Amino acid sequence: MSLRFIGIDPNTGQGESPTVWVDEDRAELVIQGWKPDSETLAECAAFEVPGHATGIPEHEGVVRVPARMVKILREACDAAERAQLG
Repeated sequence: MSLRFIGIDPNTGQGESPTVWVDEDRAELVIQGWKPDSETLAECAAFEVPGHATGIPEHEGVVRVPARMVKILREACDAAERAQLG
């Protein structure tokens, strides 16, 4: 795995560190964020998308990142796309 650090929450402090990396080998985003509260998790699990089962599969998870990280997420998306195109 080749992780490329993209950015960390600009308001981060001790114990608060939402972070974004790109796995350049897989062209995927890797996101560290806050665990959702039970209400948010339940809403995500109940969300219906046509053609898909409801719920969150065991191999997937939900994280929260602050909107102030949008610029970092855009940069990560661009880097992942470049990795995919090789």
